[in-house]
Amino acid sequence: MMGRKSNAAIQIERRAVLAVVNEFPNGVAYTEIRAAFAARTGHPIAYATVRRRLDELEEKKLVERIDARTRKPRYRSTTLSKGNIGDEHTAPSVPEIPLSDEALRLRRLVRLPRTLRTPVSYNREFLDEYEPGETWYLPEEARERLRERGTTAYANQPAGTYARDIMGRLIIDLSWGSSRLEGNKYTRIDTEELLKDGREAEGTSDLDKQMILNHKAAIEFLVENAQEIAFNRYTVLGLHALLSENLMTNPDDEGRLRTRTIGIGTSVYSPTEVPQIIEERFDRILAKATAIPDPFEQSFFMMVHLPYLQPFMDVNKRTSRLAANISLIKGNMCPLSFVDVPEQLYTDGTLAVYEQTDIVLLREVFEWAYQRSCEQFTALRQSMGDPDPIRLKYRLQLRALVTDMIRDGIWPTDERISEWTKINGIPEADRAAFVVASRAALVGLRPDILARYSVRLSEFTTWEQAVASQRVTARA
Repeated sequence: MMGRKSNAAIQIERRAVLAVVNEFPNGVAYTEIRAAFAARTGHPIAYATVRRRLDELEEKKLVERIDARTRKPRYRSTTLSKGNIGDEHTAPSVPEIPLSDEALRLRRLVRLPRTLRTPVSYNREFLDEYEPGETWYLPEEARERLRERGTTAYANQPAGTYARDIMGRLIIDLSWGSSRLEGNKYTRIDTEELLKDGREAEGTSDLDKQMILNHKAAIEFLVENAQEIAFNRYTVLGLHALLSENLMTNPDDEGRLRTRTIGIGTSVYSPTEVPQIIEERFDRILAKATAIPDPFEQSFFMMVHLPYLQPFMDVNKRTSRLAANISLIKGNMCPLSFVDVPEQLYTDGTLAVYEQTDIVLLREVFEWAYQRSCEQFTALRQSMGDPDPIRLKYRLQLRALVTDMIRDGIWPTDERISEWTKINGIPEADRAAFVVASRAALVGLRPDILARYSVRLSEFTTWEQAVASQRVTARA
């Protein structure tokens, strides 16, 4: 005879049932709740138990019964996860992404128990049928909407200028947003403290820390090489090498296409295991992405086809999320940070690609995620004010001057900076302003922005010690 359930076990069941109901804003029946519960938790739940938990939730006014007079009533949430269940600690509310009927249908399909989903293998036609410039995963109105939201004042500046201007925030948001989708336990505040101060969060693993630091390195690679990056092997294999560093069972798999079989634990999809096909498909993905004439279509195309192929032993989705930013960073568009994207819904969208070769659900997640990123970075940019025209115009020269001064181990006089401007072709009309901007850059130097100048921490530390008194005087 089974023992009586503890209060804690009942509360866990109740929370899980409520989470399922929240996923169906138009109502959900007993059978759908049972299937979704099993998909979410990995454990079956009895019909009678579902009824009891729903009765308890209804009594607490957290769910309500609709079409109650029928033999198969449906339930919907009255709170969207914002209420309390007894003395339980409820999870923070998840943003509600409006979904079309087709996206909702796909979500229900991929949340069925594995035993009810049909096993499928890699479908070559899915990629072959895509013709750049003729096939569009993002409709024209969606591309226009994203372009309107994502275009910045830096459109005519050198590639990567906008991303450099928001570098500090971009590294924190994208490192956290992408890592969170992998189950990383770092909060946004934890991420910021790790990246700025090296402070590790309590209750997290070395794997979580490594994942965050790897994202930082990969983002710096994209931004600092914005004029050279492209949808090619150098860029995408480089991203994987950075993102997978110290996370692979075999270090030889970092930045290398896989030659062995892998499985996807939550899916009935089996990627191809033939190395020659992986090589050929990988190159075809890159060629087609390069030929796409729209940066947002390029971005979403990589989010679809890179994970679908699973070209690496692991870290495929992370690589696709960073690769989705290649065209955006190069075009000085607002980047895609994945902040606030619901983890389960992103997973559902990816599973729909794997198992149904259907991009609708992932597309709606992508569109919402991009607009959310634009809101975040636009607010940041507005708080920063308009960009300094001298810093914008002479970005490369400013970087070169700061780098030269650090490596020479000196704190330059205004006369020396002025002489540097003559040698390096700064027009006379802009020299005085350039000197002011240079001085501000030198005063404001700190370890977390050294990547901007391609300077090693050891070089900066040596220089900082040598010029400490001058920097203090200048800052005052």
